Amino acid sequence: MNTAEQLNMTQVEDYQLQPSNCCSTAYTVYGENFLMEDDSTRLVAVQVILILAYSTIILFGVTGNSLVIYVVYKFKNLRTVTNFFIVNLAVADLLVNTLCLPFTLVNTLYGKWMFGQVLCFMLPCAQGMAVHVSTITLNIIALDRHRNIVYHMETKMSKDMCAVVIVITWAVSALLASPLAIFREYEMLDLSPADTLHVCAEKWPGSSMNGAIYSISMLLVQYCLPLIINSVAYIRIWNKLKNHMAHRNDRNDRNQRRKKTTKMLLTMVVVFAVSWLPFHAFQLAVDIDSSVPYMKDFKLLFTVFHIIAMCSTFVNPILYGWMNNNYRMAFMSVFKCYPLSSVTARCSKARETQKEEDGVCTDCKSTNV
Repeated sequence: MNTAEQLNMTQVEDYQLQPSNCCSTAYTVYGENFLMEDDSTRLVAVQVILILAYSTIILFGVTGNSLVIYVVYKFKNLRTVTNFFIVNLAVADLLVNTLCLPFTLVNTLYGKWMFGQVLCFMLPCAQGMAVHVSTITLNIIALDRHRNIVYHMETKMSKDMCAVVIVITWAVSALLASPLAIFREYEMLDLSPADTLHVCAEKWPGSSMNGAIYSISMLLVQYCLPLIINSVAYIRIWNKLKNHMAHRNDRNDRNQRRKKTTKMLLTMVVVFAVSWLPFHAFQLAVDIDSSVPYMKDFKLLFTVFHIIAMCSTFVNPILYGWMNNNYRMAFMSVFKCYPLSSVTARCSKARETQKEEDGVCTDCKSTNV
């Protein structure tokens, strides 16, 4: 290796990118591993599988979340505060599908930044913001449901207040994601006279420990804290429903509603925890142990865990259709499988039942998150 090549390799080693953004890629690996020829993601078979996996998530995510947004817009009886939060969640997941996954796939396949200087600063911030909005909205839905069911609050959140909460959610998410745009650097490195490497990497002031601190903070904000909030809220909701039904003369339809609601709540917590756990655990390992990025299949492992996490962006609409009768009928109506009038009648009937049962979740309120 001549002097010029040694200098260029030293420059590459200076870019020790830690994927603290849930949508960032692991193509920039420490030191010489960056240019490893035996990288598993360079294998044609692996690349085909990755393309199919990401394409499937994008297809289901865009279709499912767009469908959720459309039916809430189309059917007036679905325009409740809870469903507006669900639409906000769908918008965030839709942004993840469109702003995160395609760019992550291209970076993984080509192993370099290919989208120019402007997008280098804009995309990571937009991606991080969308993930934060999704996570915060899940918490808001859980707390709103907890407020209505556990405490039997007669005064429900108004649509105007709902809009204010949604705006605040996006503002807070933008603030949390802003370091991804502020502490970033775009540079072109000449590896050889005929080969220029475009690098888009986090550039933290001082030591790289600052990046690790931010990454661990995001682990707490994006996973640990939301999981605790959701778990506590839904456990209390489940206990409230269980005690409520135990002290009343149950009818079969009430028993069925309780079973469906319990299954829905448990599924929500499990899906969130399982889908994001591998990614965040791997990220924590990277922050704690500096030797992890030197693993031969570091890039492949990161990509696999990223795919698992991104599956959460299309699972929610499936759960809505599976566990909520109103969404299921609305979806079927869109595809001309169910009469439009039946959707309106079903939701109206469920709302009347809601008033009679003193705060117990009915199908209109039991929207899954």
